[in-house]
Amino acid sequence: MYRFLLLLGLFTSLSLAAQPEAGGSYRITVGIEGYEQDILTLGYYLLDNQYIVDTAYRDDAGEYVFASDTAGLPRGIYIMVLSPNNEYFQLLVGDDADQKMRFRTKLGELNDMDVEGSEENTLFYGYLGYLDEKQRESAPLREQLADTTLAPATAAQVRAEMEALDAEVKAYQAEVIADHPDAFVSAIIRANRPALPPDFADVADQESRRELQWRWLQEHYFDGLDLNDERLLRTPFFFERVNYYVNTLQVRHPDTLAKAIDFVLSKFDPQGEAFKFFTVHFTNEAAASNIVGMDALYVHLVDAYYRTGKAYWSDEEQIAKMIETTDRLRPLLIGQTAPDLKMVTRAGEPTTLYDVDADYTVLYFWRYDCPACKKSTPYMKDFYAKWKDRGVKIFSVCTKGEDELGKCWDYVDEQQTGDWVQVADPYQRYYKSYDIKSTPSIFLLDRNKQILSKRIGAEQLDEVLTNLENAKAAAAAAGK
Repeated sequence: MYRFLLLLGLFTSLSLAAQPEAGGSYRITVGIEGYEQDILTLGYYLLDNQYIVDTAYRDDAGEYVFASDTAGLPRGIYIMVLSPNNEYFQLLVGDDADQKMRFRTKLGELNDMDVEGSEENTLFYGYLGYLDEKQRESAPLREQLADTTLAPATAAQVRAEMEALDAEVKAYQAEVIADHPDAFVSAIIRANRPALPPDFADVADQESRRELQWRWLQEHYFDGLDLNDERLLRTPFFFERVNYYVNTLQVRHPDTLAKAIDFVLSKFDPQGEAFKFFTVHFTNEAAASNIVGMDALYVHLVDAYYRTGKAYWSDEEQIAKMIETTDRLRPLLIGQTAPDLKMVTRAGEPTTLYDVDADYTVLYFWRYDCPACKKSTPYMKDFYAKWKDRGVKIFSVCTKGEDELGKCWDYVDEQQTGDWVQVADPYQRYYKSYDIKSTPSIFLLDRNKQILSKRIGAEQLDEVLTNLENAKAAAAAAGK
């Protein structure tokens, strides 16, 4: 059973973090024998963070009381954090008749809990106590198995005893679920049962067997986890489970991730908190991603959830800004045809990006006084020397205004890059059409000026183009 870990360093605040639910009330009284600090802190889990709900001060009876007459607590797993060493214990806010409960324990044995007023927590601590007992029983067995000198026959016997203990735990879990199917602890048990793919022993090829297991896990990953159970949103494992499905079980491609995120969000109540928090999380994650091409995922999420009005928590101004950003990004997504550029050469002759006749065009935006551009220049020169006879041309755009173009051409002469297609636009129209915010900025285009890669470093160009050529050769070979 997953035992809940808390990384304390710790509590954060976030505008989206839910506040107590208006209209209810709660009163949680805590007594801790041997604990004499002035304060005790109540917090909860949400996504991959923990948040403070309240801080209570020690009263004359030596207890700590957390209370509100105007708002109840959202359901979830909560944490009581002790000062100064951040020891803690957990409690459930579930479906008890009310949120009036009392906890008594002692310092150093926080899971030895006496609970009043909460059937949910009585079940929870009964379950934790059972797990602690089985952990103690298994400890000497684990120590034996860690001994590399253990005789094979003895090791086999110890493993059999461990398997028997595991079977006991699974039987106990099944009993809890059967006797209390709607209890929060039962939902926790179900949610933490691992999805174990079949061996597919009849498949001889190991690589094929692994792929079948991976596909099976993708399909059955959420079998025991009810994504629409809002109690699970504020638990230490829910975000990890969802995030693993999206960011580990899927190929890291924007189309694949978009499909996975859409699947997860479709399981949530579209007016519920889980839908809100995970939509915001995945949208922010896509916006902040440094992975080439992941802006396509951001565009998809804004189109699917913000442009359509499903993001009920966002105001019109925020949505308008997000839509403006996606509309600016859309023409520059990988796979799109790059916008044409009307430029002039050093000789003042008109030319365009689409005039370039090459299997690959490197569109390179730079400035002569840009430190990063100066670092990129040697990489660009080496790259061009290697690839210029293999169908590659560099369309080199100095991003200076008309009054500074002379210095651009001086830099070209100094660096001996006159064999690139050196161009400029006195009107600097590319700033809008290519969303240029900094230099250098590099786009790799195919013969049809379709965007193959972008926003990559000059030092990465050779590797990217080599991989593209290798993939093309492999596809051609497979076609034969």
